[in-house]
Amino acid sequence: MSHFVCNECGKTAPLESLSYKCECGGLYNLNFTAPKFSLDLVDKSEFSLFRYRAFFPLQNELWRGISLGEGMSASVKFDDKLYFKLDYAMPTLSFKDRGAVMLIWLCKSIGVKKVLQDSSGNAGNSVAAYAARAGIECEIFVPKGTSEKKINMIKAFGATATVFDGTRDDTADACRKKALDEGVYYANHVYNPLFYQGTKTYVYEIYEQLGRVPDNFFLPVGNGTLLLGCEMALTELYEAGLIKKLPKIFIVQSENCAPFFGAKDAPIDIVAKPTEAEGIAIARPMRGRQILSSSYAGEREVITIPEGDILPARANLARQGFYVEHTTAAVYAAYEAYKNTHTINGDSIISLCGAGLKSEH
Repeated sequence: MSHFVCNECGKTAPLESLSYKCECGGLYNLNFTAPKFSLDLVDKSEFSLFRYRAFFPLQNELWRGISLGEGMSASVKFDDKLYFKLDYAMPTLSFKDRGAVMLIWLCKSIGVKKVLQDSSGNAGNSVAAYAARAGIECEIFVPKGTSEKKINMIKAFGATATVFDGTRDDTADACRKKALDEGVYYANHVYNPLFYQGTKTYVYEIYEQLGRVPDNFFLPVGNGTLLLGCEMALTELYEAGLIKKLPKIFIVQSENCAPFFGAKDAPIDIVAKPTEAEGIAIARPMRGRQILSSSYAGEREVITIPEGDILPARANLARQGFYVEHTTAAVYAAYEAYKNTHTINGDSIISLCGAGLKSEH
């Protein structure tokens, strides 16, 4: 039976727990081992990420009333060395739908009536949408300066958008305080490990679509929700003997907010500067130690995005038909900058994780 395990003291808690962390202060991991990955277990008649539900820890049919058809985004060959995964082609226009549907599925399964969450926009959009679909009340805290388009989308789903006058990290602190003070379920994409059970489908889809995985994954990392899911799924494929070598993972951060760059055991204590890559502007990643101590057996490298390259990269992508938000363009900018000064062995894939309509012009 799947359950939560504290990453600090090892104490366990059931999935029905309404607490977002252990009483010792540690964050929960999920004690769950997926079946050995096989395409034979994929439900090919289901055209959402729930085609992979045999590999999920929840096994009930409530997802059918929550899914918005997320997942199944195309893996497009951009040039001979690069693929794009079009995760902006999701119900709320970002990859966060992968994790949000899993998180709200859990909430519905355990009878949660209201959720609180903090977000720079995309995760808030996703949680608000799936909460609306599931009939769950929702409030999203967003930091001052968040795109009006993202705030308006949150409101459109019927959720309360609370704009907090502070940094992204200050906003998270305020939201967690309210969740504790009022006893509201904290449906957070960083704290709740069910979210990563959704983001791991990013890799499942690439493998199913290409029949393999590219040699390099360039991943935007703020709190690491996509990174953690990818490492999990790539390890599953490797252990199942479906891939012979684990890809190299490039952990991409803004040069103006890069707590993992040069870090060893713990994220570096930094003061974030303003960046166009608002989606990964996380100065204090809550799972920072976990990310740095990852058991992923493949190679990893932290690289940073030159701030001045982000807007030109966005314009360049748009001229070639890919209209993405600034944070997404930043990952492509990092790839191009790295390629100009290093040799990248083999081919690569980049997540086009957010649509251009979500950014201010």
